[in-house]
Amino acid sequence: MRKLCSPILIIAFTILLTIVSCKKKNNPDSSKNQTSLNTVEIAFDSTQLTTFFEKYPKLKNYQADVEKLYRKHQFHYIWFDKDGLNEFAGLLYNKVNNLSQEGIETEIPYKEKLDDIYDNPEDNQKASIDTELLSSALYFFYTKKVYDGISTQKSKDLGWFLPRKRQSYVNYLDSLLINPSLINKEEKGVLKQYYLLKDVLQEYRKIEKKGGWKAIAIDTTVKSYKPGDSAAAIAQIRTRLFITDDLSRDSKSAVYDAELAKGILKFKKRSGNLLNKTILPEHIKYMNVSVAERIKTIMVNMERCRWISNDITKSKELIVVNIPAYELTFFRDGKPELRSKVVVGKAMHKTVIFSAPMKYIVFRPYWNVPTSILKKEILPAIEKNPNYLAEHNMEWKDSNVRQRPGPENSLGLVKFLFPNSNAIYLHDTPSKSLFGKEDRAFSHGCIRVAKPKELAAMIMKNDKKWNPEKIETAMNSGEEYWYTLKNKIPVYIGYFTAWVDADGVIHFYEDVYKRDETLATLLFDK
Repeated sequence: MRKLCSPILIIAFTILLTIVSCKKKNNPDSSKNQTSLNTVEIAFDSTQLTTFFEKYPKLKNYQADVEKLYRKHQFHYIWFDKDGLNEFAGLLYNKVNNLSQEGIETEIPYKEKLDDIYDNPEDNQKASIDTELLSSALYFFYTKKVYDGISTQKSKDLGWFLPRKRQSYVNYLDSLLINPSLINKEEKGVLKQYYLLKDVLQEYRKIEKKGGWKAIAIDTTVKSYKPGDSAAAIAQIRTRLFITDDLSRDSKSAVYDAELAKGILKFKKRSGNLLNKTILPEHIKYMNVSVAERIKTIMVNMERCRWISNDITKSKELIVVNIPAYELTFFRDGKPELRSKVVVGKAMHKTVIFSAPMKYIVFRPYWNVPTSILKKEILPAIEKNPNYLAEHNMEWKDSNVRQRPGPENSLGLVKFLFPNSNAIYLHDTPSKSLFGKEDRAFSHGCIRVAKPKELAAMIMKNDKKWNPEKIETAMNSGEEYWYTLKNKIPVYIGYFTAWVDADGVIHFYEDVYKRDETLATLLFDK
């Protein structure tokens, strides 16, 4: 899991530590107690923890963390100073009250009690065990909601098998108290997409407050709108695109002009559509998705960001596939160097969400027909046509069927292997026409790549023994050849229906496997 270094908490801790620093200047002995935040020198009996959690059972999930925290602090109060509740406690309370900015809609346990404590700080100048432990539980409630999200098991139940790492928020808090200089370190290794989505969330909430957008009337007698056409719906489309910044102004014109065409291309690019100027009924239907639904989609994908290990950003080279976007991106040193359309598994054969290191490139591969396909498709075909194998360049091999190398091989001329229990890999395909479709969920689970030769060249770029010409030769002549990567490259197959690009533009993609609603129900159903 990502380290606890959100900009929000960085600001909070920075303010707090500035205050602490000022106090230290006026108190030469403060260095003797660096881990206490100038807290009152009061300790409590450890048995009071058990009593507290019996009194506040909704916080029971945080008991182990709270106990660990106080064992490290010898059961001393940490949220009070000589003037009462310290500044950090107040800042944390404010962050909890603004959880919606983090894309989280949830009930805050014992909110009335917390409101009474923090809205009346003058009544809480003396250290209170209930207030102290409520504040600690509040800290863990906040960090786990904002940085962990739902449990690993629940995410796996939703088909998410990307690795997750848990951060010890006890240790991190303790390290901040001991070493304030940690605050000044850059936010390296944190998944920036979370914060980009968070910014867009605020923008879409502003749109919602202004009334959102009206549904565009769909004329069932019209098959499409093209440049030069005139219709009332075109004026409505123009207004709709202006609200989401696909157009810089709304001329109110009902004529499909060059200005609207630019807006349509921008809208289609961030919706995963083919980049042409034709407006189809399905495009209008997509525009009619309400702002409330878009907000929910953003929040759902912020939750998914919480499930990705920060290690992903540390890889010198990285291959990422976003299933709903039907896109593969090759990153080197954090920068995208290649993008390619892909075909993913159909609804009945969903591509699995997981990661594994790429180890091999296989030129002119055999296709070893999976047992499931052999039983369901190949054997029935052989029964109907005894020449089926010969006609499809196939042969029996050790009680199984494989397809010989060549341009008509189902894997094309190259495949990329990252060995895994899901039997999923990247590969070329002879069915190039599928890349020209907007919806590209057609495979049995593996991922077909539109630019396989370019991907191979990108992966082998630093191998002086290989060049694009040699790769071309390996793909188009000879027998099957296995190339072993000198450095394994992580491959991440993810599922994001909302994604903010490097220019800050939000992209919404079709929920091809219908996963958003299930997650939204889990997150927001009260």
